[in-house]
Parts: sequence; structure tokens; C-alpha cells
Amino acid sequence: MAEQWPCMYSPDSVSSATQWEVAEVVLEVFYKLLRDYEPQLEDFVDQFVELQGEEIIAYKPPGFSLMYHLLNESPMLELALSLLEEGVKQLDTYAPFPGKKHLEKAVQHCLALLNLTLQKENLFMDLLRESQLALIVSPLEQLLQGINPRTKKADNVVNIARYLYHGNNNPELAFESAKILCCISCNSNIQVKMVGDFTHDQSVSQKLMAGFVECLDYEDTEEFVRVEEGSELEKKLAAIRHETRIHILNLLITSLERNPPNLALYLLGFELKKPISTTNLQDPGVLGCPRTCLHAILNILEKGTEGRDGPVAVREYPQLADLCYQVIYQLCACSDTSGPTMRYLRTSQDFLFSQLQHLPFSNKEHEISMLSQMSWLMKTASIELRVTSLNRQRSHTQRLLHLLLDDMPVKPYSDGEGGMEDENRSVSGFLHFDTATKVRRKILSILDSIDFSQEIPEPLQLDFFDRAQIEQVIANCEHKNLQGQTVCNVKLLHRVLVAEVNALQGMAAIGQRPLLMEEISTILQYVVGRNKLLQCLHAKRHALESWRQLVEIILTACPQELIQAEDRQLIIRDLLQDVHDKVLDDEAAQELMPVVAGAVFTLTAHLSQAVRTEQRQPLVSGPGEAQYAFMLDSSLTSSPAAESRPVGFASIGDSSLHIILKKLLDFILKTGGGFQRVRTHLYGSLLYYLQIAQRPDEPDTLEAAKKTMWERLTAPEDVFSKLQRENMAIIESYGAALMEVVCRDACDGHEIGRMLALALLDRIVSVDKQHQWLLYLSNSGYLKVLVDSLVDDDRTLQSLLTPQPPLLKALYTYESKMAFLTRVAKEQQGSAELLRSGVIVRLAQCQVYDMRPEMDSHGMFGMRDPPVFIPTPVDRYRQILLPALQLCQVILTSSMSQHLQAAGQVLQFLVSHSDTIQAILRCQDVSTGSLQELALLTGIISKAALPGMLSELDVDVNEGSLMELHGHIARFQRQCLGLLSRFGGADRLRQFKFQDNNAEGDRVSKKDEIELAMQQICANVMEYCQSFIQQNSSNLQSAAMCLFTPSLSETVNRDGARQDTQVPVVPYWRLPGLGIIIYLLKQSATDFFSYYDSHRRSVNKLQNVEQLPPDEIKELCQSVMPAGIDKISTAQKCVLARRRLVKLINNRAKLLSLCSYIIETCLFILWRHLEYYLLHCTPMDSQDSLFASRTLFKSRRLQEPNLDFRSGLSQVNQHDIDQLQSDAVNAFGESLQKKLLDIEGLYSKVRSRYSFIQALIRRIRGLLRLSRN
Repeated sequence: MAEQWPCMYSPDSVSSATQWEVAEVVLEVFYKLLRDYEPQLEDFVDQFVELQGEEIIAYKPPGFSLMYHLLNESPMLELALSLLEEGVKQLDTYAPFPGKKHLEKAVQHCLALLNLTLQKENLFMDLLRESQLALIVSPLEQLLQGINPRTKKADNVVNIARYLYHGNNNPELAFESAKILCCISCNSNIQVKMVGDFTHDQSVSQKLMAGFVECLDYEDTEEFVRVEEGSELEKKLAAIRHETRIHILNLLITSLERNPPNLALYLLGFELKKPISTTNLQDPGVLGCPRTCLHAILNILEKGTEGRDGPVAVREYPQLADLCYQVIYQLCACSDTSGPTMRYLRTSQDFLFSQLQHLPFSNKEHEISMLSQMSWLMKTASIELRVTSLNRQRSHTQRLLHLLLDDMPVKPYSDGEGGMEDENRSVSGFLHFDTATKVRRKILSILDSIDFSQEIPEPLQLDFFDRAQIEQVIANCEHKNLQGQTVCNVKLLHRVLVAEVNALQGMAAIGQRPLLMEEISTILQYVVGRNKLLQCLHAKRHALESWRQLVEIILTACPQELIQAEDRQLIIRDLLQDVHDKVLDDEAAQELMPVVAGAVFTLTAHLSQAVRTEQRQPLVSGPGEAQYAFMLDSSLTSSPAAESRPVGFASIGDSSLHIILKKLLDFILKTGGGFQRVRTHLYGSLLYYLQIAQRPDEPDTLEAAKKTMWERLTAPEDVFSKLQRENMAIIESYGAALMEVVCRDACDGHEIGRMLALALLDRIVSVDKQHQWLLYLSNSGYLKVLVDSLVDDDRTLQSLLTPQPPLLKALYTYESKMAFLTRVAKEQQGSAELLRSGVIVRLAQCQVYDMRPEMDSHGMFGMRDPPVFIPTPVDRYRQILLPALQLCQVILTSSMSQHLQAAGQVLQFLVSHSDTIQAILRCQDVSTGSLQELALLTGIISKAALPGMLSELDVDVNEGSLMELHGHIARFQRQCLGLLSRFGGADRLRQFKFQDNNAEGDRVSKKDEIELAMQQICANVMEYCQSFIQQNSSNLQSAAMCLFTPSLSETVNRDGARQDTQVPVVPYWRLPGLGIIIYLLKQSATDFFSYYDSHRRSVNKLQNVEQLPPDEIKELCQSVMPAGIDKISTAQKCVLARRRLVKLINNRAKLLSLCSYIIETCLFILWRHLEYYLLHCTPMDSQDSLFASRTLFKSRRLQEPNLDFRSGLSQVNQHDIDQLQSDAVNAFGESLQKKLLDIEGLYSKVRSRYSFIQALIRRIRGLLRLSRN
């Protein structure tokens, strides 16, 4: 029949009513045949049937033949397209003619036939490829792009689109046409060609545009329940017109997702021959602008916005309104169309304000569409706020913010009643009780409109079908719909189940068929309910994400000065409390938890920032603790007038903070064992919350030390300690349940979750004065698990030191773990638990510390800015080693009663990795990383690697092992003393000069870190020397306590031009001379005054930041934020400058402390050595050789005679002592003594009631005078 139809239809008599009638009947038959046809695999395989005794090939199903002819350039397709062309020509005459009704029906069936072909072609072609049948077919959308033989143009799609222009009189034709256009517009290549075809002819282009606009301008609703208003036919036509509008909007949405030029840009009135962003959208008729689909869409949405009930479309045709809002959002979100669209909406339409004032929409019958409408509108509002903030259009931003955030009525039609009704919904959302004129904030009302509860369909109760198999069939019938939601195809499921019933054989099956069909109906109802559940949850999640995005933009992107600090805190508090109340409801759907957790994280971060910013304000007027005394106020009962204090927590109240904390902890516990990713957000939120009670960085002005101990002990509890104590009491009230969840996450699970759980444990342990959490960690075994996991991490960490490492997640997890263990070690009880768990033994077993990469020759200063994000192998190694050294140092410092046990284990750690330790001590690099390594290592050696330590350790080792340990300790001692000439002698000046010349590109803070590390190294070596001398204090008259030879050559020759002229008296592998001590003493005194002046200047600047010159403020800011200084406000620059000054003041305070310590230690060492050399030492030329051998340590037998480290002490003669006397008098002159006494008066007596400088100077002076006499 498909082959004979072209013969029946003669173009010569195309206008005759008979031919159109024949065409109508034939096409109707074709349509019904193709409608009922579903491609099957067996259709593509030849089937044989027996006829009159012989087998012949059976005919294919008629639908198969129709598909084949329509997917080829067949006469049938050609005739169908020519019929469409002729039909639209006839209709364009708007004149009656014989057979017009038959023509309209024939065209309708023809368009429907093409529609069915487009729907079924993908499955048909997939089965054809699978069957490997020798047939060639092409997609219909490509065939429609072919040349029309009658016009010699590719105008087939244009002819189809022209039927939209007749939608008023022939809605069925417009519907089928829109459906075809929507279907073929999914192809990007076809889109470009369609735009060219549609715009090639100006008159055709205008007519097509008018057709699309006319279809969108229909005034019918989607729900046709008002039977009395029209006949069945009218309702049917109204439904068809509505579906046409839906298809046109889907066409626009699909096209906007394609690259320009696309069909949507043409239909919405954008420039196609110029850059799209240069389009100037206007109202219809202005500057020759035609009425476009954009005007039609805005017209749909704006009807009803002037009244109280809001947009009519939202209530009467929600699906259409949903798609309209989506088109607007896509135009605003696309970078090309955003500018022109938002400018037009803002200036000509006032679109967003007029729409947002009616939020939240209320339409319970169409909840999914309502939520989707609000989602697109909120997303568009987010873009508008972001763009107007960037462009500094303050009035637009402020107007929208007032609309969303104000708790006072802003609607022009508000008469007070609506405000009272809103207020009665939730009085708890306000700070004060005087709320007669207040309404609920719109941003909170929108959240109220999202129902977190969700009805779940009853589980299937089946008598005949197997439930597991039915679930499997349902899963097989699932697919993704246009919105990306996974739903079940109900029609396909119905076909599968009916086919299963039809396949049953026997009388019993026939008798049970009605029951089986009834059960199929039950299954289908269950699937429909489940589909609705999935769609509803998706809509709620989408709405919640859009709400969260709007809140984040308000808090992050909008200028902070538009929302007062007090209002900002109140808004965040209200949002946090409301969102927690909704998610903690017993009926809240768990699927919404991830979005809520993300919102809670953002809100808590901004709450912490807002409160801490408020806390920092007093620093402007001057440093000190007294100004913080009134900053926290938990009173909520005072009137607004009474709460006019400029600073403190009065804006929000600490009781509100406690409520937020409790809700946050409840949320964590509600997640149970699963939802670790949700808890990751909540742990971050909790960390931000606990930050609020952290005391802000205060400058160390050296004034606080003037207070007596009694004043400090009797001072009232400051506000930060109070809030911290109350927070800890709330956390402890949740008991072991909360501890178990956090500890489990810290030990196992997702890497980011583990890192945040460890950070949270770190913070809680630091403020837990009762040590409840530490006790739980120890007793439950979690601490042991963390310690033992270090050995498991070893192999993974080794793989990170390759030039091209895998993911660095393991490194960050390791750093978090070590930071937590270091925090635990800071408590005496925690240190004891870690020693019991064998943490240092585990570190000694790790091989990764022995894999120190070779230093890159260009790595020191060659690359100022690393080109990639991934750190170099050396930097990665330091990220692994430094936490281990810090942990050892903290354990040595905090282990009081078990200090010897700790020292023994740390010494074993040093010996286990002795090659690495030696390499670090020998390293000549002066970068920040290498100096930090040295600073930590010398600090550990000064506490754990003293020669006398071995005799005190209760270890059972053989003599060989003991000799080996002595050898290691001797090497550590040699190398530590060697560091003095690098960082304490004249060589230090060369190091600094080298650093200054090569670090021009480094930030200023790097220089501060390097300077601090150098001073720390010197202080650690001095501590080592002091401990060594005190350890040997029983041998004051013996050379055993001496570490320096009686040579002051370093001091005498310090002015030499070349470093290599300053050769010590003894070879470098022997002991250094006392001159290095005096030189370090002088250098430290000079440094002290330099640091002191810098410190005083910085304190003065901090007290008058606002009065500093702009250039100086900019320079201070650049060390904190190298780029983008010019883009921030003056107030923000002052904040950054203040932060830099506080950091600089505290850095200088640390340097002053180190210099003071070095000076006191140098004086002590100088006094002890002078006492020995000038009072007790017997010169070599007057002593017996046997005595010289007795003065050597027992351990000297471990060394070769020519490398004896201390043999220089046995070679002191009378000339050396005389030279020491004269040099010491000159070097330790009156000017140096005056400097040192000034330092004691300026600093030491202020910091402590005990001071040693004057006493030591007096003793040294006495020794020098005594020796002369």
C-alpha cells in the first residue's frame, strides 16, 4: 500500500476534493498502522511460512515497511513532504476550497506520521544494526534537510514550521508541527542549518516568528475541569493548544543548551549577525523590534503580578509557568545572553522584583511544578544579585536584599493583616518581643514552603507475582526523563507484564486472568506512586539547592555594608535555627540531608566570620584584654534601645549560639552510621562554630607581663573562656554516642571526612579541661588504632616521593593525623598515653623518613613561583618529616614524670634515621623549609641526645650497642656545635646577604620565618651547651664540662673582609673557640635593639592604623594578599594591614624572647668556661701527661686519636690562657656590658621577676679582675 499510494495521488488533480479525501483515508490508515507498531528484533530476520506445501518468506509487519519507506528518500517520503508543502500553500490563501477539511486532516495525519517515525527511529535503527540486515536507512531529521525537488531549496522544515502560523484555526496542525520541530532540534548541526533556513528570507522569517509568538499567546489553562464552560471539543482544542506551547518552550530550552547560533536565539530576538552580547532588547515596536517569544513568555508570567494573588500562570497553568521561568534562567545564566537579558528585565520590566515579592508560591495540587518554578526564579535572583554587586549597582542590589531579608512589610498592597498572619506562623524567628509590625523574612518563608516530609508508597503485597522478580522488571524499565530523573516507564512495564500473563498456558491460567490483571493494576499504581515520589524528592532537592545558592550569594557576593553587622548575625541565626528545625523533624526525608548539610556549613562559616569580625573591632582603639570584657552578653530580654553597644555578642546572644550548637550536634547524631559525606559538612560547620570562642590573635605588646601572678589568678573569667567552657559542657552532655561517631570517622572512611573528624578532635581535645575525650580515645582503643596506622601509611607515603606522585590524599590525611597526635601530646596525660601506645617506636619503624630526596640545585631560589599546584618532592618530604619532628619535640617538652622514657625513645628515633639526621645537619641550604628542619631537629637533640643521657636511661643494651649510641651522640654534638659558626658567627651575615639577594620575589613573611628559624637554631644549640654543662656540673674543675677552647679569634677577626681568613685555633672537627660565644652575644644584643625598635614602631602603627599613609597600608596588605589590593575597600585594607601588624608584632616578640634567652645562656657558658680556664685549668706545659689522659671521657676510646673531638682541651698552654685574659677584657668591654644591662632593664625584668644578666656580668667581671690581680 505504501508503494501504491504515490500512484493513487496525482499532482495533476491536487486541488480536487476526491484526491484530498483519498489522501486523508490512506494517511489515517498509515498513521494507525505505525502507531500500533513496536519494532522487534524478529522483524529484522526473515520468517518462513509453509504455503501449499512449500516454504516462502513471510511478509514483514506493515509498520516495518512504513518505517523503512519513511527512513529513505523514497517516493512515499517525497510525496508526504510535497503534500505538506501544498497544504500550507493552500492554507496561506485563507480562502475556502473544495476538500479543505480533508486537506487539513490529511496534513494532520502526515505530520503525525512523521512524528511517530521520529519517536521510533532510534529503536528501529538500533535493532537494524544488531540484526545486520542488508538495509540502508537514514535518520528522518537528516532526510528533512534534503532538497525539495519542486522549489530546488532545502525548505522542508520551513514548510513544517509554517503550520504554526495557522495554529489559531488549526491547532492540531500547529501541535504536530511544534512536536516535530522540538524533536529535530536536539541535533546541534541541524540547529545551525535551521537558523539559516528560517532567516534566509525576511518575509518568511517574520511570518515564522509571528507563528511561534501566536502559539505562545494562547489564553487557555492546562487543567480542563470546568465542564460547564465549553463542549468536549473546545476542551480538547484547548488542551492541544496548551501542549503546543509546552513543545515550543521545550524547543527553546533544548536550543539554548546548544552552541550559538541556535533556533532559540532567533526566536527570542537576539542578534545573529553580530556578537550576541551586543544585542539591545527592546519592547515590541520600539526601534523596529518585533514581538518575540521572549515578550510572549514575559507576558505569560507578568499577568497577575500587580495583585495580591501573584502570577496567574503559576496557579492556572503551572507546567507552562515552570518552563517559562526555566527559559528566563537559561538566558540569564548563559554568558552571551546574560547581559542583554538582565539589562532588559531590570530596566524595562522590573521582572525579578515583581516576581520575587510573591514568593513563596502556593499550589499544593501541583507541588512539583511549584517547587520548580521557585527554583528557577531563585537561581535567576542569585545571578542578578551577583551581577549587580560586581557592577556596583547598589540600588538594585539593596532593593532585592530588602525584599528578601527585611522583617518589615514591603508589599505595596500590604494592609497589616498579612504581616500579622505571617508573624503568627513563627514568632520564634525574631530577637525581640515587640513584633507587632514584623513579618516573617521572605527568605525564611521560602524555606517554609519546602516540605521536608515525604509520603512513601506502601510496599507491594503480591499474591501471584514474585516480588523480587517484579522489582527486577521495574528496575529494567527505568530510564532518565527530560529532567534527568530516573523513573520507571509505566507503559513499557504494562506491556511486559501483560505479555507475561498472555504467555501463561492452561485452564487455571485462564481462570485466574482477571485476578492477574487486577494485580498488574496494583503494580502499576505502585510504580506511578514511586515515580511521583522520585520526582517530588528531585523537585525538593532542586528547590533547596536554589535556596542555598541564593543564601550563599547574599552572604558572600553582596557588599557587606548593605547588611548591617547586627542584622547579618540575626539573619544567619534565624536561617540556621529554621533549617535545623526542618531537617531534625522525625518525618524529614533523608535524601534532603546532603543539601541541608551544605547550607549549614555555609551559614556557620559566615556566622563565625561575622562574630569574629565584631570581636576584632576593639583592636582599633588599642590592644589589651580589658576591651574584651563586655563583648559577650547572653541577655535576650533587653529592649532594642538597650542593646546599642557597638561590640560583643549582644547582636545574637550566647544562648542563641548554644541552641545552634545543640542542633548541630543533634544533626550529627541523626546521620547515624551512614551519611559520612553529610557529616563531613557538619564537622566543618562545628569547627567554624568552635572558632567563635577562640580568642582572636592579640598583639604581644610586652605589657601583659607587668601584671603580677596574683592579678592573673584573680582576674575574672574572660568572655572567650566562658563561652568555651559552656560549649564544652554542651558537647560533653552528648556523652559517648557523639564520641563514638567522631572517633570512628577519624579512623576510617572517606579521606576528607577523616581529616575533618581529626581536626574536630584536635579542637575539642584542646578545650577539654576534664580530659573526657582523651580518656575515651585511650580506653576505647581509638588512639592506639591511629598510632598503629602510621606504619600502614608508611608504604603509601613512600610512593608520594616519586617525581610524578599519585593523588596526595594520603599526605593530607597523614598531616591531619600527626597534627591531632601533636595536640594530644601537648597534655601531660596525652603524652603519657602516646608513649604507652608506642608512637615514637612506630615513627622509628617508618622508612619514609630515610627517603630524603636530593636537593635540587635550582630548588633553593631558582623557582620563585612553582608552576604547578603539586609541591616538589623535597617539599612533600618536608611535609612528611616536619610533623614527626614536631611530635617528638612536644612529647619531650610535655612528658614530665616520664621524661627519661621519652628521651630514650626519641634518641632511638634519631639513631634509626641517623643518615637523614646527619644530612639535615650538614645541609647548606638556607630556604625556609631547611631552616625549619634544623630548628626542630636541634630542639630535639638539645633535649634527648646529651652524652650523659645514656647513663640515666634504664635500658638493657650490650657494650657494642652502647658504643654505637655514644658514637651517634658524639656526631650529633659535633654537628650541632658546627651550626654556631653558620648561624651565630660571622658566616651568618653572609647567609642573610645571600637570602636578601635571592628572595626578592618571596613574600615578606618568608623572611620573617627565616629570621625566626635562625634565631631558634642558635637558641637550641645554646640550650644544648647549657644542659651539657649542667649535666657535668660535678666536674667544675675538670675539662669534662668544657665545650669551647680558650680562643677568641672569631671575635678578634670578625671585621675581616673574607670569611676564609677567620680560621679557628683548632681544626674544624675539634671544639670551636669561646670567640663564637662572645660574637653571638654581641650579635644578639645588636639584634635585640633592632627587633625592639621594630616592635615598638609596629605597636604604634597598630594603634593608629587609620592614620597611616595609603602607600604604607598598601605595602602592609601586599604581604598578606599579593594581588588584587586595588579592588578592595579602604576598610578591608585596614583589616589586612592590622592583621599584618599583629603578625609582625608577635614575630618580633618571639625574636626578642629568643635573643634574651641566647644572651643569658651565652653569659652562663662564658662564665663557666672563664671560671674553668682562669681558675682551675692547669696549662699543658706545667702538667703531667698522665693527668691530661685522665681528663678525657671514657668514650674517647671510640674515636681515632687523630679525630679526637675534645683533644684540643688537653693542649691548652699558658700562652693560650694569657691570650684569653687579654682578649676577654677587650671583647667584654664596658659598652657591651652596658648594652646587656639595658636589655635586662628593658625586657628581662619586665618579663620575669628573675633576671640573671646582671649577676652573670658581675661574676664575669670579677673573674677577669681576679685573673689580672
